[in-house]
Amino acid sequence: MELTWSEFEKVEMRIGTILEANDFPEARIPAYQLVIDFGVEVGIRKSSAQITKRYLKDDLIGKQIVAVVNFPKKQIGKFMSECLVLGSVNNYDIVLLSSDLKVENGLRIG
Repeated sequence: MELTWSEFEKVEMRIGTILEANDFPEARIPAYQLVIDFGVEVGIRKSSAQITKRYLKDDLIGKQIVAVVNFPKKQIGKFMSECLVLGSVNNYDIVLLSSDLKVENGLRIG
């Protein structure tokens, strides 16, 4: 299915910096609870990410990632996910999409 340009523009992908990465023991599939700074316009959001195969919590702090920030919030157990962190997926082995250069938090991907 093809999207029109106007449909694509509705998906708000932005750069954010991971401030915290915490264990999420209640998750069915191993995951971390992330706290991400998307800058002044969007603010700080939380997300659950199944990235434990490839990333250690300490290595995630300060990493800039790409996430969709305008999906509805999603309840995952007792945790409310407020954005969708993007990555390439191969059988729960996820590689985060990120910026190769440090940029301002909140910049839009387009």
